[in-house]
Amino acid sequence: MPEYQNIFTQVQVQGPAEWGMDDSGKMMAERGGKPFFSTLVGYVGNAQIGPIYLGWTGMISLATGALWFFIVGMNMLAQVDWSLPEMIRQLFWLALEPPSPEYGLSIPPLNDGGWYIISSLFLLVSVCTWLLRSYLLAQEQKLGKHVAWAFASAVWLFLVLGLIRPLLMGSWSEAVPYGIFPHLDWTTAFSIRYGNLYYNPFHCLSIVFLYGSVLLFAMHGATILAVTRFGGDRELEQIYDRGTATERAALFWRWTMGFNATMEGIHRWAWWFAVLTPITGGIGILLTGTVVDNWFIWAQEHNFAPLYNGDYGYEAYGTYEAFINKESN
Repeated sequence: MPEYQNIFTQVQVQGPAEWGMDDSGKMMAERGGKPFFSTLVGYVGNAQIGPIYLGWTGMISLATGALWFFIVGMNMLAQVDWSLPEMIRQLFWLALEPPSPEYGLSIPPLNDGGWYIISSLFLLVSVCTWLLRSYLLAQEQKLGKHVAWAFASAVWLFLVLGLIRPLLMGSWSEAVPYGIFPHLDWTTAFSIRYGNLYYNPFHCLSIVFLYGSVLLFAMHGATILAVTRFGGDRELEQIYDRGTATERAALFWRWTMGFNATMEGIHRWAWWFAVLTPITGGIGILLTGTVVDNWFIWAQEHNFAPLYNGDYGYEAYGTYEAFINKESN
């Protein structure tokens, strides 16, 4: 047997399928699928696949999510004259676009954005029921609700982009198209339209938390892999009964940067950094167009962006109002 195992020296042990703990016996009968093992999957995680429990929330979420996927896919297929090879070739450029601005918040004809509204309704139901599923499962298993609240932070950004902000702006045309490159094009146009989103302070915070969570997770993952030979992967044990793995990991970071994290505390750091990424991003998107029309001008007014001599800032027009009038004309 090797001295220890981690991502570089993976040892897969397969025995009787694990069905999980269940005190009541209720969920045991409701789980579906016979468990099986995959060596390939075992290289990156647990080799066992199944059993699966869906429940009513899972069934609704999968059904409505499949309907959204089907509607978007069929609209993309129709755009290439029902040619599957052509759809595959142009997949990155195809999109289901939201309605035009003239429809406002009304329901347009199917081919003018109606399919977008219908599919968005299915997607909304799918995402929200999956969130409810994660909360109810945690409650049933007597877990903390950390996973559900983390997913809720992502749902917040999703709702801002596709529902809350379009409602405040008075038009479904403000929503994001379904497509790969069209979605990226929307992001670029959105930033240009509102004076460069990089000057949005909540966008700045979102990027800070994004990069910060990536760094924290990489640091933590590397640290645990480095001390697996001492049992560091059994983190729960190390939390309530600190052993040599924890001591070595903490000593490494104390010597490296003076940061003394605990086996529990680092997870709270990473959780908060990751959750605050979509929360602050959603706030920044929600303020754009509803409260702030031009983030570059806003940044100049608040000494966040430099003032230029010439036609680049509002000072060239005397007042901010004169600049806005000039831009609108």
